[in-house]
Amino acid sequence: MATEKSQRGGVWIPEIRFTNLFIDGRFTPSLSGKTFKTVDPRNEEVIAEIAEGDKEDVDLAVRAARTAFDHGPWPRLPGSERGKILTKFADLIAEHAEEIAAVDTINAGKLYTVGKAVDIPTGADTIRYFAGAADKIHGSTVRMSGSLQGYTLREPIGVVGVIIPWNFPAQILTMKIGAALAAGCTLVIKPAEQTPLSALFYAHLAKQAGVPDGVMNVVTGFGHTAGAAIAAHMDIDKVTFTGSTEVGRLVMQAAATSNLKAVSLELGGKSPFIVFDDVDVDKVAPLALDASIFNKGEICVAGSRVFVQEGIYDKFVSKMVELSKTRVVGDPFDPKVQQGPQVDKKQYERVLHFIEQGKKEGATLLTGGEPYPGKGYYIQPTIFSDVQDEMTIAKEEIFGPVMSVMKFRTIEEVIKRANSTKYGLAAGVMTNNINIANTVSRSIRAGTVWINCYFAFDNELPLGGYKMSGFGRDLGFESLDGYLQTKSIATPIYNSPWL
Repeated sequence: MATEKSQRGGVWIPEIRFTNLFIDGRFTPSLSGKTFKTVDPRNEEVIAEIAEGDKEDVDLAVRAARTAFDHGPWPRLPGSERGKILTKFADLIAEHAEEIAAVDTINAGKLYTVGKAVDIPTGADTIRYFAGAADKIHGSTVRMSGSLQGYTLREPIGVVGVIIPWNFPAQILTMKIGAALAAGCTLVIKPAEQTPLSALFYAHLAKQAGVPDGVMNVVTGFGHTAGAAIAAHMDIDKVTFTGSTEVGRLVMQAAATSNLKAVSLELGGKSPFIVFDDVDVDKVAPLALDASIFNKGEICVAGSRVFVQEGIYDKFVSKMVELSKTRVVGDPFDPKVQQGPQVDKKQYERVLHFIEQGKKEGATLLTGGEPYPGKGYYIQPTIFSDVQDEMTIAKEEIFGPVMSVMKFRTIEEVIKRANSTKYGLAAGVMTNNINIANTVSRSIRAGTVWINCYFAFDNELPLGGYKMSGFGRDLGFESLDGYLQTKSIATPIYNSPWL
């Protein structure tokens, strides 16, 4: 494992400037005065005490968001004016990319170089994309039967509860709030309790950009209190959630038993990465490894079920093991490091439990499978072979640096096995045969299929799942639909010669 740098050794640890709730344009302690600790997964040290919001704080935030929606300027501004403010917001995010990336590194264990170069700038670009969409939201005219004409309006849905996960705390936030703000909605955001810092930073930047008070509120706290209060709130019009399927069920139940609010969910995955025997092993094996363990495996679209055709199976597995053993694990501030720590102790122990389960059920551990000694939640990159479809590690989302490799013979077999999962978030298809690529990509039941690439995200391309991976889409113009309602208006026309 790479040696951890200390602060004195050159690592820039940013000052934590925002630790209180952000409600109605200002930072404020929780009503109860309670706080909770946010911990650095690199060394298990406390970073800061964060205000612990609960139901009463959510009520205040919703009241501010409701007032801003019902009586404030944001939903009434021309789309072009909202777009200008969102563009300024994006510019401020880009200006503070280094500091925000450092915050996510100490809070989530994410690679600093990737955050600075990719995550934060990409999030800024997402806000810019939706800034450009803000003045392109419009309805249509309808020629009705009889002496009537009609038209439709696309109106913001209202107050939106935004519950975001801990694996990409800054990037996923921008995917959701960019579309919601462009549509004219107001927001109550609940970041994951493991990673509250970047959401509070973004609230500060939004205010600096000119987003009116009450439009963007952040309540830090725990899922079973603050998150549950958002999902069940009678004055929230929609909730959007990214996280586990288990919690997604609870969000849906709360929405149904409260005010039947609209819901969009981006949930778990167990994505297949399918490798046919016509590929160049040396090119595809590194892609397969990244598909499984990028971001220490804490990514919902991880291609952790790797199906390899029998003709190249042995060579492919050998190459992946070789690559895995050279992967550098350590302090995510070190530019040489390729894998940081799991986000917290609970997730660290969960991943190790799945590794032990794989061993017990008869999978062959080829490499890794052990934690690193000392402080921090570091786990070796882990590859299992001889994995059967019914094994726990082949069925359950692990959210850690664990790959299951399975052999297949025919196209028909691998399509059936790839689809034999409760999830349907993403898939990868590696082949030089266009007919195979077309057949398999059309046959896989998943929201995104990448052919000869992986993690090919773009602001133009919607992201979302099939089956128990959820419904609704983030990114793309299609995602705006989730934050808009269609109003139909009809009016009579008298004595028109064109009827």
